[in-house]
Amino acid sequence: MEDSMLLGVEGIRKTILYGGTSEIPKFMTGSKVTFHFRTILCNDDRTVIDDSKKVGVPMEVVFGNMFKLDVWETLLKSMRIGEVAEFWCDVIHTGLYPMVAKSLRRIAEGKDPVDWHIHTCGMANMFAYHTLGYEDLDQLQKEPQPLIFVLELLKVQQPSEYEREPWALSDEERLKAVPVLHGQGNRLYKLGRLDEAMNKYKEAIICIKNVQSKEKAWEAPWLKLEKMANTLTLNYCQCLLRQEEYYEIIEHTSDIINQHPGAIKAFYLRGKAHMEVWNEAEAKADFQRVLDLDPGMKKTVRKELAVLSMRMEEKREEDRLKYKGMFTEIIPEQETPEQETPEQETPEQETPEKETPEQETPEKETHKQETPEQETPEQETPEQETQEGRIPEQATPEQPVSEEAAPEQKMPEPETALDDDEDP
Repeated sequence: MEDSMLLGVEGIRKTILYGGTSEIPKFMTGSKVTFHFRTILCNDDRTVIDDSKKVGVPMEVVFGNMFKLDVWETLLKSMRIGEVAEFWCDVIHTGLYPMVAKSLRRIAEGKDPVDWHIHTCGMANMFAYHTLGYEDLDQLQKEPQPLIFVLELLKVQQPSEYEREPWALSDEERLKAVPVLHGQGNRLYKLGRLDEAMNKYKEAIICIKNVQSKEKAWEAPWLKLEKMANTLTLNYCQCLLRQEEYYEIIEHTSDIINQHPGAIKAFYLRGKAHMEVWNEAEAKADFQRVLDLDPGMKKTVRKELAVLSMRMEEKREEDRLKYKGMFTEIIPEQETPEQETPEQETPEQETPEKETPEQETPEKETHKQETPEQETPEQETPEQETQEGRIPEQATPEQPVSEEAAPEQKMPEPETALDDDEDP
């Protein structure tokens, strides 16, 4: 084994565990490098905190893309294909490892590595919640320390040898990709290919969030990127509306509203989602907020409220019939044991004594149950009203399409949200 300072780089020692083949590959800006890694604490137990082989997926980085852990590029440049080497790295090189490890772990868990639905940058998020979501990484964040990386170099591809994905682009390339992905998403939405449209919107959001994380929060460049991301997120929510994923819509739109309380389309889409899950008060509040922000939406809001009123009345009638059926089923069950008890008792004198209360009991019960039946005419009045308000019901299936037109014609953000002829 060879143990030496790495190319004179301060704070790094390299030990070759298994020699590779041929010469050291050519590494250049845009080279895609595939490798396995294991991260070990510098303690007596050599505690392993991350291992890509256990996850079953190797790591990929593109050189020159300002990867958060720049030291890995330095380490890999000293390796041959197939080589396995151990690198001791001083704390000056490992301070950002907890943030990198968080993203890698989220990928392994099948989650979004950049938390795009949370509308703050990664560093702001960390300081807001004081945790990375993993206890060992929180400890490393509080007390940075040297780490050992065991790397195995698997493959090196030059820029012309692979198709570059959004995560592998430079910041300039990401910003150029956003309007392209946006336009593709809009066209796929209009064709009804919702899953594909959602993927395009999500790719564009991830590009924006990667660039935005390097800007200072709430300053002009950051806010410009935030507006672009919000527009794409609301497009994503419109796809979710047609897929009936109402609770996810409520989550995403609430994130936007919490940060930007003047986002009209966010209130509108959240109101639609609340209406679909029978949250009457919340839906009314959101539609009223739309009207407060843009009085020109009065006709649209009135139509949505009429649909809401009709749907809630249908739900109440459905519940009334369901619970009425439940109570009518319970009565025979209660009568059966009461009528069986006198049959099992042999004394003839006891039967008339027990028959009288038994006959009174069902009579009282039936009287109690007749009360809701007498109330039914009172409940028929709203049903007559709903017949007058069924015009919005016929328009409901068209709402996803009209949402492109109606909200966008009157709301600044929605105009760009579904217009594929304009940039976000």
